[in-house]
Amino acid sequence: MLGIALVACSAAVFGLAGVLTKSIHTDPLTINCWRGLVGALLIAAYVFWRRSREASPRPLRLGWRGWLMAAVGAAASVAFIAAFKNTYVANVAIIYATAPFVAALLGWLLVREKVRSQTMLAAALSLAGVGLMVFSGIGTGQPFGDGLALLMTLGSALYMVLIRKFRDTPVVWAGAVSAFLLFGLGWFVTDPLAVSQRDAILLAAFGASFALASVLWTEGSRLIPAAEAGLLGSAEVPFAILFGWLFLTEFPPAASLVGGAVVLLAVFAHAGRDLALARAGTAHSKKCIAANKN
Repeated sequence: MLGIALVACSAAVFGLAGVLTKSIHTDPLTINCWRGLVGALLIAAYVFWRRSREASPRPLRLGWRGWLMAAVGAAASVAFIAAFKNTYVANVAIIYATAPFVAALLGWLLVREKVRSQTMLAAALSLAGVGLMVFSGIGTGQPFGDGLALLMTLGSALYMVLIRKFRDTPVVWAGAVSAFLLFGLGWFVTDPLAVSQRDAILLAAFGASFALASVLWTEGSRLIPAAEAGLLGSAEVPFAILFGWLFLTEFPPAASLVGGAVVLLAVFAHAGRDLALARAGTAHSKKCIAANKN
């Protein structure tokens, strides 16, 4: 129950990203700069706290693999924030929900991981839903933002593949380094000190929420099966849409809602089937253990 609560809270906090981005009146690089600094400091504190509790902590040396992950994560974050500035919160959240399917495709292309038929079907449905959303935005100025969301999703999917490929790399520490890179980029490219007091408070809150969501997800996913964590993590999408409606009075057009419904159907059906299979496997293992004891 604790794991479920932590991952669900993580999804809710992650869902605030769109509202915070649109509420801050400055450019995306400045937002990434301060979000990266605050988030990196808090995540680094969490990493060192975890290390102090471990008998034999893993080294934090990243190597070229870790630096590659940090660079990919930083690029995805830049596209993520810029996308919110140029399209609906709902569009970004729904397009990002397809990241696991894009990761499956990239995994097959880059490292020859086998893709299940149910994943291929869910990916096809998701692609149809995203296509409807992007096509409906042509002529309204939204395709640029939707394109940034697609770019962000591609970067996030590549990050997922790298995590699986480089299993010995300290992932959370790589995330902290990625956030520090964003701070450095923003500091030298923009004027991060030229923000209002109101925006400074929101930027600090954004960085803290990013760190909090990351920590909640990390701790919660340790306590529940991966399939269940994936299903609960998908709740970030409806949370983002709900918060966009409540705090920004932002209601996307009908085509976005229809396309989003198709994507969410594919995501939740795929995650729900994974969870059912995982629970069936656990039940079967328990029966086998009980039979051997008898």
